[in-house]
Amino acid sequence: MAKKILVIEDDKDIRESIVYVLEEENYEVISSEDSKILKSIHDIKPDIILLDNWLTEWKSDANGEQLSRQLKSDPTTSHIPVVIISAVSNIKEIAAAGLADAYLKKPFDLSDLTNIVKKHLK
Repeated sequence: MAKKILVIEDDKDIRESIVYVLEEENYEVISSEDSKILKSIHDIKPDIILLDNWLTEWKSDANGEQLSRQLKSDPTTSHIPVVIISAVSNIKEIAAAGLADAYLKKPFDLSDLTNIVKKHLK
């Protein structure tokens, strides 16, 4: 059974590129432009979450750091690896504050994307 990846990214082009690359690696990918999909997280049961830090405000209740912290603070989702994706220069600090397992700085090489996913799915 393929590992399931949840991608939350509001930029359509980036989201579609991530989905394409990961599906080519034989992962099952579920994607969303906003954080509302997290209300279904117990039905989706992702093996990893790739989470954009700066989601468009009208599309999401919180930013990636806040959402990651919520996921990591909930005993039912704390085991799911979270990778925060952002172009900001202080992404390392944001990921740490959000209790994320890792971060990926935009723009990123596609090999960096697949490597970080593989690392956290072991």
